[in-house]
Amino acid sequence: MKKKLLIFPVLAALCLTGLAACAKPGASGDGSGEKAVRVTLNEVAHSIFYAPMYAAIENGYFKEEGIEIDLVNGFGADKTMTAVLSGEADIGFMGSESTIYTYLGGTDDYVVNFAQLTQRAGNFLVSRQPVEEFSWDLLKGKSVLGGRAGGMPQLVFEYILKKNGIDPKTDLSIDQSIDFGSTAAAFSGGQGDFTVEFEPHATALEQKGDGYVVASLGEDSGYVPYTSFSAKKSYIDANPELVQSFTNALQKGMDFVAKHSPEEIAAAIQPQFPETDLETLTAIVTRYYDQDTWKQDLIFSEDAFILLQDILEEGGELSSRVPYEDLVNTEFAEKALD
Repeated sequence: MKKKLLIFPVLAALCLTGLAACAKPGASGDGSGEKAVRVTLNEVAHSIFYAPMYAAIENGYFKEEGIEIDLVNGFGADKTMTAVLSGEADIGFMGSESTIYTYLGGTDDYVVNFAQLTQRAGNFLVSRQPVEEFSWDLLKGKSVLGGRAGGMPQLVFEYILKKNGIDPKTDLSIDQSIDFGSTAAAFSGGQGDFTVEFEPHATALEQKGDGYVVASLGEDSGYVPYTSFSAKKSYIDANPELVQSFTNALQKGMDFVAKHSPEEIAAAIQPQFPETDLETLTAIVTRYYDQDTWKQDLIFSEDAFILLQDILEEGGELSSRVPYEDLVNTEFAEKALD
């Protein structure tokens, strides 16, 4: 799915590709003669989980910073990373584990994280039957629809299982063969005893009577650097003002979410989810709000990066540790707070 927030002259797109920018970042785009800079942002999924980003879009914070966002759904971190590396996208929004994999793969122009959005996992465990008192031991011997190997949803799920003394390889069966975004439909069709779902799919399963949310992976995993914004090192080096303006807009979205109620947040982002009624949207936002999903700033700390590598290493996905200073740039997030 590709969402064009505004239509832009072909010239603007050509200038952005060839010269990195046609307009000065921060241009208002209000008829003053300066054209806004178009930025293609590829998101790992289109989910209410990322409410601060959508608040920044819908409240016009990017426009205030002279940016027009071309939002593209990547349908998975691997595809989002491919779009960034190929130049199809300027900025990627995904699990930061992908930047580690790319770095270890020997890519010269590797992808650097410059803003962390979420600090907890955003998915939920859905059971086929209601469970009054859930414990993770109930998954022993069961079949669970999981996520892509090496991706944050699956890694955090396995991290939680291990914290509860459950071996992901021997104590249960995890089906990782289903495409990202299709597990809820497969679960409705009768596959699996449990499924791990993001919103709005978890709530949709409940509304249809096909499943029941029994646990929050975000609550049970604790604070985890789940998603961040990143771009190729060359893009950041060539466009520091643009990246700063982009980060400023994001921080305004973070501030909005921190200062407003779930009802107000839901109303602000509803245009991004026209298929979801406001009552349902508010319930989902409340679920994320209550578990302290979003950071109040965008700074990706070294402690969080170490924890991320701990999770990757424990999951058998890390061949060697990578340096924080190479893959994380906090300069833009820090300035956005000024």
